[in-house]
Amino acid sequence: MILKRTEFLVRTNIDEQTLETWLSEQWLVPLHEASDEAYTDADVARAQLIRELNQDLGVNQAGISVALHLLDQLHGLRRVVFEMRQIKPRA
Repeated sequence: MILKRTEFLVRTNIDEQTLETWLSEQWLVPLHEASDEAYTDADVARAQLIRELNQDLGVNQAGISVALHLLDQLHGLRRVVFEMRQIKPRA
């Protein structure tokens, strides 16, 4: 599902200023469609994770950056492993 900025803010329960901070930190990188930001369900999940790390667990900005970087690396490795499993050996 693709969400516009306003829908994303409502669904994630964050304000404009918070979103701007997260965008400047590049914790969220929305798609750009017809000169407008577009957010995916993955962006919603990531925003919820960021909010939980900060508000529920008290993780500071530096810690959130590290956690997101590690999470991105993990997803990248999972993608590589999946792709490698799809390659069939030559006979």
